Amino acid sequence: MSAFRSALNYLASQLRQIGLFIALIVIIVFFQAATNGITLKPINVSNLIVQNSYILILAVGMVMVIIAGHIDLSVGSVVAFVGAMAGVMITQWHIAWWIAILLCLVLGALVGMWQGFWIAYFGIPAFIVTLAGMLTFRGLTQITLQNQQISPFPDQFRALGSGFLPDLGGGTSVLEPLTVGLGVLATVLLVLQGIRSRLARKKYDVEDEPFAWFAVKLAFTAALVLLVTYLLASYRGTPIVLIVLGLLTVVYSAVMARSVFGRHIYALGGNLNAAALSGVKTKRVTFLLFVNMGVIASLAGLVFTAQLNLANPKAGDGFELDAIAAVFIGGAAVTGGIGTVTGAIIGGLIIGILNNGMSILGVGTEYQQLIKGLVLLAAVAFDVYNKRRSGGR
Repeated sequence: MSAFRSALNYLASQLRQIGLFIALIVIIVFFQAATNGITLKPINVSNLIVQNSYILILAVGMVMVIIAGHIDLSVGSVVAFVGAMAGVMITQWHIAWWIAILLCLVLGALVGMWQGFWIAYFGIPAFIVTLAGMLTFRGLTQITLQNQQISPFPDQFRALGSGFLPDLGGGTSVLEPLTVGLGVLATVLLVLQGIRSRLARKKYDVEDEPFAWFAVKLAFTAALVLLVTYLLASYRGTPIVLIVLGLLTVVYSAVMARSVFGRHIYALGGNLNAAALSGVKTKRVTFLLFVNMGVIASLAGLVFTAQLNLANPKAGDGFELDAIAAVFIGGAAVTGGIGTVTGAIIGGLIIGILNNGMSILGVGTEYQQLIKGLVLLAAVAFDVYNKRRSGGR
């Protein structure tokens, strides 16, 4: 009886994370039924990943900024500016596409350094600096493109946003072999990593997760990865942007969970003054945080431009709002100090599935905005409720 009670207490303490997974499952099941099975068709799942990839990439950087207690309103404009510069470099200056990609990533770092300087070392709130950045980089985009669109781009560059890994089956196999192999490998690594982490926590006597819940969670995650693998392998295989997104998720999850820099980011959001008194170089961490956000935003800009095969002065409109919404829906606290990269990815998927499902059902854009706004409000209200329930402020 005591074991059962402790399990219930643990699940109650993890209500936010559990609710996130339940919400994802409910939304998928609802749209699968409402769209007569279209939601989980292989072609739709592949399109869902590709079409939402740039928002998911932005969410990876944005969750780190929000955990540290800041916000970045400029990422949509940076996406547009980097796309514009990529267009000019490749189509007008005739720079090799791969060199243009590297230069655009450096440009993103410079954008982050510019904003990070004013925030970290000059003391201007991030809201104001990035609001100014939103206007500045949108203006620079229009100046760069002279309010014209640039197209087309080389096929190698376009592959970054809409290409697929080679089909080892030559187009004749029922399931694309490379995708199957990658999916099985990812599942095995996830299971081994989960077991390894649990054993490490038990070794230091800090494990409080009931074994039954651990097993269910691990089995669900493995089944989800294998399902996505099957669906992708049934269509055209693995989108290149999914590999990019997977690498970002793995690397930044490790950074936030295991590195000194990641722990310092959590410390900044938890209590800035206490972090400074503890020896954390708060200004340096904040500066590097926005440099990283600039690079992430430039990567998202390259992916979006490659996907559309177009550099557009209006690109990136509202991207910052979708990225911020994904982070908060994914479990980040409004006050900072709480959140995960995987949670932000799940939050982004929830938004993507909502957009996709409502579009299939023919829901008007005005109602889509209304529903997404209510979902965001519900997520934040749930976070506030949990804090009050646990005695926090």
